[in-house]
Amino acid sequence: MQGSGNFGALIIPIAFLAIFYFIAIRPQQKKEKEIRKMREELNAGDEIITIGGIYGKVVKVKEDLVVIELSSGKVRLEVAKWAIGSVTKKKETKKNEKKEEGKEKAVEKDSKNDNVKEENSEDLSENDKKDDNEYKK
Repeated sequence: MQGSGNFGALIIPIAFLAIFYFIAIRPQQKKEKEIRKMREELNAGDEIITIGGIYGKVVKVKEDLVVIELSSGKVRLEVAKWAIGSVTKKKETKKNEKKEEGKEKAVEKDSKNDNVKEENSEDLSENDKKDDNEYKK
């Protein structure tokens, strides 16, 4: 009987640890993973902000260093990859441009289909009015 009391006392701290893990530790690990991925995917032409607040454009990516060009265009800095805070604008790639063109074409097709549907519905409503007039006679 006394052994079961000790087991019950362990449940509460274990539950607190589990809750703490899901509230604090796990979200932090996800955020770190996203930041690591962002830093690995840096390419020349991306616009970035360093953790020190410096805005620049990536010129060259090395293993652990990134060469950025400041807005003046004359100044270049070598910055450690870990010092990149965020990417403000990714360089447009041909794949992204093709995807956007495909989306625009799909939207145009949808809008054309909507116009045809509206014209057809207007024709139908005119035919309905004619039928109603004939029915009233």
